Amino acid sequence: MRAFTLDHVSNDTLLADLAALVATDRQTTAALLAHLGEVDERKLYLPAACASMHAYCVRVLHLAEEVAYKRIRAARIARQFPVIFDAIAEGRLHVSGALMLAPHLTDENVRDVLTAASHRTKAELEELVARLAPRPDLPARMERMERAAQAGAASESLQLDPDPAAPPSEPDPAGRPPDPAPARIQARSPDRYGLQVTIDGATRDKLLRAQALLRHRNPSGELAEVLELALDALLEKLEKQKFGKTSRPRKAKARGEDADARYVPSEVRRVVSERDAEQCAFVSDDGVRCTERGFLELDHRTLVCRGGQPTTDGMRWLCAPHNQYEAERQLGADFMRAKRKQARERRGGVAARSTTDARPTEPPPGHSTATR
Repeated sequence: MRAFTLDHVSNDTLLADLAALVATDRQTTAALLAHLGEVDERKLYLPAACASMHAYCVRVLHLAEEVAYKRIRAARIARQFPVIFDAIAEGRLHVSGALMLAPHLTDENVRDVLTAASHRTKAELEELVARLAPRPDLPARMERMERAAQAGAASESLQLDPDPAAPPSEPDPAGRPPDPAPARIQARSPDRYGLQVTIDGATRDKLLRAQALLRHRNPSGELAEVLELALDALLEKLEKQKFGKTSRPRKAKARGEDADARYVPSEVRRVVSERDAEQCAFVSDDGVRCTERGFLELDHRTLVCRGGQPTTDGMRWLCAPHNQYEAERQLGADFMRAKRKQARERRGGVAARSTTDARPTEPPPGHSTATR
């Protein structure tokens, strides 16, 4: 039991051990696939009273059904193209990636494809597959969910009423943002994507109305064009609210000595947003920058309580987790936990008094959101 209790391990040792375990796990996964493939080839599942390799994995090895299915498929494709074993062992390719690439591998292209797929995410591998085997655009259609189910609608169709979306994650007590929902945008061919989303009746009515109002410039009512124009309008509004962007920026006003240091003027937000490219500006000790573009919050490089001012050099965009991390690093984890607890209690008190909306509201545009 002590082997799985790690509160006594230092940070450096914990990270080093984790990296070593991941490397070992990759080697083990490659060896596991090699063993599964060889047992499968020799049909050693038959003497164990199993009619198939999958039955052997589930009944004898006690793997979950879906895990067994994926591992067997990966083992078979790796036996056909042995370089996949090395790619998995070295961490350049994961099992899911091997299965995605499998239908498109040949003796002639396997090495080039694996090189292109090295260290790619699932979404990036979908882009690669779309280049290897472009698929036609999905037909645009909108159906009630019951009718789509009765008709056996294909899961790859562009639908505005497919399977219900997953429920939102519960609020995190540590202030971390919820995990992103599974991607519903898939690459079909170069620069072409399939979209799946579930909408309610009110949103459907808005979509149909926008479609009707745009008929003069979009006679066919193409949904993709309606969505593009709608997103253009939404982005313009959000960029103005979040980043202070405008086509006619005003000259910056002089700040008085008693000005609220937490208020960030629009001109500062514009410059900081362009400089940081609307991306978290946190950089690790070894020079790696965070790639997060969601949940961005304005952060004072120098704490307000220590004289920080909302200047272009003094501000940056951080994602919520890194904003909290910087606060804990400078003010201490216990202090920030107490602050978050106070904030939750205040929100709870407001919710108890409210009879209309119990949800906490976002801070006004221009105010930094860190609790420090």
